Amino acid sequence: MKKVAWGLLAAWMIHDLEELATMPSFSQSPDLPQPLAKVLPMSRTEAATAIGLTGVAMAAASAAGAATGGRSKFFQASLMGFGLHAGTHLAQSVALRRYTPGLVTTPLVVIPFSVWALRRLKAADVPIATSDRRLNLALAAVVPIAHAVARLPRLKRLRMVK
Repeated sequence: MKKVAWGLLAAWMIHDLEELATMPSFSQSPDLPQPLAKVLPMSRTEAATAIGLTGVAMAAASAAGAATGGRSKFFQASLMGFGLHAGTHLAQSVALRRYTPGLVTTPLVVIPFSVWALRRLKAADVPIATSDRRLNLALAAVVPIAHAVARLPRLKRLRMVK
């Protein structure tokens, strides 16, 4: 189960490297529809900070999965969240009718890895934990919180200017 657990971190890293490479230029694209054009602009430093903070959570989830043979609720919820977030990438691209960061690795890495990992857990008779609302809400908050923390220096600069 260590391959499955650490595979989550590896798959996440591949996916988020694509996001890091494309998010700043995408977020500053002049043809984005409003209100995205006002809310979305992100520097490379902000993107790297948000991705790095999210990576801490993914590394912790992978470590928990490796330590428990895949039985950790935290690991399983992170794995499920990683797989389900593929839908957001696909929906964003459909809604905007264009490439969005993470779109290439979603069908090539995120979806195949998530399906493979769940099959491996089931084949090894690892019980899949039932949904835990508090854990799911906490995990769903990781990315928005990471992005908010990454933008704190920008917010401080804006306050100084006013």
